[in-house]
Amino acid sequence: MNNNPIGLFDSGIGGTSIWKEIHQLMPTENTIYLADSRNAPYGQKSKDEIIALSMKNTELLLEMNAKIIVVACNTATTNAVKELRVKYNVPFIGIEPAIKPAAHNSKTQTIGILATKGTLSSELFNKAVEFYRDTHIVEQVGHGLVELIENGAIDSPEMDQLLRSYLTPMITANIDYLVLGCSHYPYLIPQIKKILPPNIKIIDSGEAVARQTQNVLKANDAFNSSEKSTQVFYTNANPKVLSDIVGKHYSVSEKDF
Repeated sequence: MNNNPIGLFDSGIGGTSIWKEIHQLMPTENTIYLADSRNAPYGQKSKDEIIALSMKNTELLLEMNAKIIVVACNTATTNAVKELRVKYNVPFIGIEPAIKPAAHNSKTQTIGILATKGTLSSELFNKAVEFYRDTHIVEQVGHGLVELIENGAIDSPEMDQLLRSYLTPMITANIDYLVLGCSHYPYLIPQIKKILPPNIKIIDSGEAVARQTQNVLKANDAFNSSEKSTQVFYTNANPKVLSDIVGKHYSVSEKDF
């Protein structure tokens, strides 16, 4: 079982930002990634829909013998990871907006969070916000950002216009940390840095998720014993967009799921 893959899924290509951190930290681990781009974005769907899609993805990864599953999607984690852990006998690693380090380190006691509607309206997220109620949190739904990323329009004028409209009120509110609450959004960091003043730090959860995945594998004595590894990617939409993100030297296949 140790040589079985780490499974990851997301509502599209965004979770590859998490995969990259995991692969960088543990390059000898086999991985399988599911990009459910046909159903992106999850953030506009109901909780029941998100749970159903997350279960579908989980069952496909289990059929492929995943030894651990990384829910590389903030919306799926905050809405469905509790149900997944109850239903399936496999370790799950979730991804949540990194409010804690931002709130602890903020000098202005004001932080911004850019996330999907599904994440910002979830019970799990609102419990986290309540815990840090002494910090002013400026929330912004990133309407349209995931769709543009999924269509390969990261550097488009439309993306720049949307980002400016979302970030300008946060700058005015005097945030000093911006938390990226969607695994798609790290791919926007170059554009975001052009808009934000240099004193505002950007935080995403990728590195922390990779470390937690490593910790769970260690606790279960489940590291791959081989020095060789395979990285496999499946998408139910346009494989070119996923291939452009992960690199041409990885196997990207179109799959109906």
